[in-house]
Amino acid sequence: MNIKLNWDALGIVTSIACAIHCAVLPILLSTLPVFGINIIHNVFFEWGMIALAFAVGSYSLFHGFIKHHRSLVPVLVFSGGFVFLVLKQFVDGRLSLLFLFIAVAAIISAHFYNYRLCHRSKCASPHHRH
Repeated sequence: MNIKLNWDALGIVTSIACAIHCAVLPILLSTLPVFGINIIHNVFFEWGMIALAFAVGSYSLFHGFIKHHRSLVPVLVFSGGFVFLVLKQFVDGRLSLLFLFIAVAAIISAHFYNYRLCHRSKCASPHHRH
């Protein structure tokens, strides 16, 4: 059985998980510090999620670029989104949420566009081995 990992789908899931963590978790889990648990503003967790999104996204997008389509558009959109994701770490309040929204929208769009370009390419045939 040959199982292939769809790196764009993993990138989208990672971006959504990051958005949920950043936007929803603080609201739902604001009582955790009472129990001595603090993952909401944990710097290591935040940067770990950012590093994971970068690693998955970079691999996925550069694989698509090199093996399938040679379009820099997904890489540029991802890079722009990633800049907003990093900048979000240095601002507070509504600006942080705005940067998060822009980052997640751009990163997911880059993965989705990369996915579409990869499947449109001639070597996306199920008969072609990579």
